[in-house]
Amino acid sequence: MKRPYNHLEEYIRKLVQGIGVYHPHQLNIEVISSRLGLSVHYLAIDSMFMAGHIFLDSRKTDAQQWQDFAHELCHARWHEGDQALISVLMREYQEWKADNFARNLCIPTFMIENMKLPPYEKEAVWMLQETFGVEREFAAIRLQQYLRNLIY
Repeated sequence: MKRPYNHLEEYIRKLVQGIGVYHPHQLNIEVISSRLGLSVHYLAIDSMFMAGHIFLDSRKTDAQQWQDFAHELCHARWHEGDQALISVLMREYQEWKADNFARNLCIPTFMIENMKLPPYEKEAVWMLQETFGVEREFAAIRLQQYLRNLIY
């Protein structure tokens, strides 16, 4: 069922399609970072964005790194400055926005619309998890978000 996209869904659609990404198998760190001109480094530190570079925790799974990459990409695209210098509330707001951005980038609405999701939630979550290379809880939250947005 197609509906008008909200601001974030449209931003994500334009971002990924603008770099030639149209299918779930194209959604990965290497493709997106190279096409956006970003450097990604894998180190045994907490994931972060700093000075034009995304640092990903090398100790995490591929799914966790993909989710962290999407989160840090939001900081790279939308947030400026040092989070240590802003208020706690603003930092929490930026983290919430980055988490929401990550869910929408890792599992874009326009790609979900091209799928035939199973009728049972558990099976639909599994399908999203396997198709988009994310963790189960991440897929479950995104599915609920997607379904909730269908209503409005």
